[in-house]
Amino acid sequence: MHTTRDGRACLLPSFGQAGDDGPTLSICLRCRDAREDSNSGLELRGGRRLAQAVAHAFPDSTAARRGIRLRGVNCKSNCKRSCAIAFSAPGRLTCLFGDLDPTLHAGDVLCVAAAYAEAEAEAGYLPRPARPEVLRAGILARIPPLGFAGDLDEPLCLAPRHSTRKSDNP
Repeated sequence: MHTTRDGRACLLPSFGQAGDDGPTLSICLRCRDAREDSNSGLELRGGRRLAQAVAHAFPDSTAARRGIRLRGVNCKSNCKRSCAIAFSAPGRLTCLFGDLDPTLHAGDVLCVAAAYAEAEAEAGYLPRPARPEVLRAGILARIPPLGFAGDLDEPLCLAPRHSTRKSDNP
């Protein structure tokens, strides 16, 4: 258990403060995994249970030794593919995953977190064969960072389909 700046006990270390720019694992804390009922409090939701499992295993993990930071996110708006996580860092791809089971996949999440930390800093690419099966099938997005110049990024040059000003018409 860790403490926030205002002295409250919290589930995850308080990483991601100003000046931190290394690789970060973000875990949705509000995801439901169908093990809770609609009246369950937020503390029983699958996302929070996944975050607890990851936080519990984190201190002894390769991900921790590689400098991964953890943070909880109150909602990733990915409800149909919960439990959702994302890996991000400046200048790297942001990788979003879902369909995780809080009782089974904490170790897989930390394995991929370590791989993300070790990936080429400029790309953050996580090859499919290097990920555990659940994180192969559960990938939802790879989002290139702004300014990225690579195979995933292509400028769009769209010609106008019609004139928008009277002076443009013949």
